[in-house]
Amino acid sequence: MTEKQMHPFIAYLESLTRDERRGALAELRRGLGRPPGSAPGMFRYVIPYLPETPPPWKEQAYYLVASLFALHPALTSTGNMGDHMAALRAEGNEEALERRFTAMLAAHPDDLPDYLRRAVSYLKSKEVAVNWGQLLQDLQWWGHPDYGDQVRKNWATAFWRWRKPSA
Repeated sequence: MTEKQMHPFIAYLESLTRDERRGALAELRRGLGRPPGSAPGMFRYVIPYLPETPPPWKEQAYYLVASLFALHPALTSTGNMGDHMAALRAEGNEEALERRFTAMLAAHPDDLPDYLRRAVSYLKSKEVAVNWGQLLQDLQWWGHPDYGDQVRKNWATAFWRWRKPSA
């Protein structure tokens, strides 16, 4: 994927990895396990890419994606979190994976960062790349009353589409 195809913020995060800016990535990782936007070291890396006067949920999505990206900077241009989690089915214990994924789908926006941190850590351990641009877009709509259900449905469709009911 070229930088022109990527969301500008994701292209910037990818450049931090490419340029081996370990200090910047460490600052971004300090946001893990904390409410999005509460790690002051992240400000200099995230604020320049925020839209002017963003609504809180949009700002939180940027901070969350930045910290998660710094944890696992493997990047793909396809799929959503449902596709990425579905790629782990071959690893075994499908029942536990489904429980984990279902809990993430049901997560309240305030709890979603913890579920995503665990999911991204698991994806990292299995070397599954993440479509960070799609995740950024999805997180901006997660808590929206009109669109949040569609994001969850898209993830669920990607995760369970492989399973066809028996005739």
